Amino acid sequence: MSNKKQLGLTSKILIGMASGILLGLLLRNLLPDSLFVKDYITEGLLHVIGAIFISSLKMLVVPLVFVSLVCGTCSLSDPSKLGRLGGKTISFYLFTTAIALTISIVAAILIHPGNASLVSSTMEFTVKEAPSLSEVIINIVPDNPIQAMTQGNMLQIILFAVIFGFAISHIGERGERVALFFNDLNEIIMRVVTLVMQLAPYGVFALMAKLSLTLGMETFGSVVKYFLLVVAVLLIQALVVYPALLKVFSGLNPLMFLRKMRDVQLFAFSTASSNATLPVTIEASEHRMGVDNKIASFTLPLGATINMDGTAIMQGVATVFIAQVFGIELSLTDYAMVVVTATLASIGTAGVPGVGLIMLAMVLNQVGLPVEGIALIIGVDRLLDMLRTAVNVTGDTVATVIIAKSEGAFNEEVFNDSQAGKAATSFEEQVLNAKANSKT
Repeated sequence: MSNKKQLGLTSKILIGMASGILLGLLLRNLLPDSLFVKDYITEGLLHVIGAIFISSLKMLVVPLVFVSLVCGTCSLSDPSKLGRLGGKTISFYLFTTAIALTISIVAAILIHPGNASLVSSTMEFTVKEAPSLSEVIINIVPDNPIQAMTQGNMLQIILFAVIFGFAISHIGERGERVALFFNDLNEIIMRVVTLVMQLAPYGVFALMAKLSLTLGMETFGSVVKYFLLVVAVLLIQALVVYPALLKVFSGLNPLMFLRKMRDVQLFAFSTASSNATLPVTIEASEHRMGVDNKIASFTLPLGATINMDGTAIMQGVATVFIAQVFGIELSLTDYAMVVVTATLASIGTAGVPGVGLIMLAMVLNQVGLPVEGIALIIGVDRLLDMLRTAVNVTGDTVATVIIAKSEGAFNEEVFNDSQAGKAATSFEEQVLNAKANSKT
């Protein structure tokens, strides 16, 4: 009876999120100019707790990506199977990104959020120079894999892990011993993920409280139409496009999928980082969705690096919005260039907070729009960044489930079991539990 009364992780995270927002709003209204609140609560206690939570997630990203990809790749000893899986994954990610961009551009043209009265001669925005496509392709190959791991260069880590895992699968008995070691190591890392997840309600509480204290609500005034439009398109992508693709390509129940994605989406919303959420995404895909590790460990790290549908939606709406504000007419060719450029740019977009603005600068330059227009939207971008990250991880998981089902590495009984993932620690255990439940 006591177990039934215990709150689940989702409930705890929601309570932490609501409590954090409430605390932030109370302190903001009761003590609006308090230096004590600013120095000791906002930038002190809340900042420390939130930073520790984010760091604890990021701590696992590089070892998890490397180890899980090695495990996934070395289990795919057939080169044709690896090529087929990679082709399916990348094609699906680029396809959904193109859909997201198209919907966002069409919606922005129809709704017309931009207003020429917003232009200000004092608008300034300094942005780092975005890498060219050729540089992105060249930089995929690491000249020093250890350096790539220390710097968190995900594309280089992914390539090295795939090559390393492929080599393990082709050296016979010695490779089998190494593969067993990596499989055991992967289980240990996943156990650490479970432990870190227990910090989530406290981390989310601190992050949301700090956000409520620091985000100026007056910034919503001039760009509220842009903000609401981006939110609407993000919801369409997450609640209409993805469920439709899941139903068409796999025949699975979209409502069950969305129900099991709640924890992952809340993590993504809180951290605004696909990479930081990756440990939680992998755990949910394997233990709650019924995806085999050899698929999840390949598609999800790849998705966290190249699948940025939420970011693409922001770029599509923002491009049209800035063009409308500055009174610049974009041709059909320009819109097509936005779709192509933003889709390809997503390949080099790191899954960390705020990087979408850097990619947006590249898109604006490509179609001849003033980069200074980014200053109009930067005030609300943090909140939108949280929302679009939740969309990104949802797209990653949809692709993973569809591809796993097409590869015969998916257990539908686990997917349909609403309790799956709460006790078992591996895909194999989930399969055995589902079979046992079906017999009783």
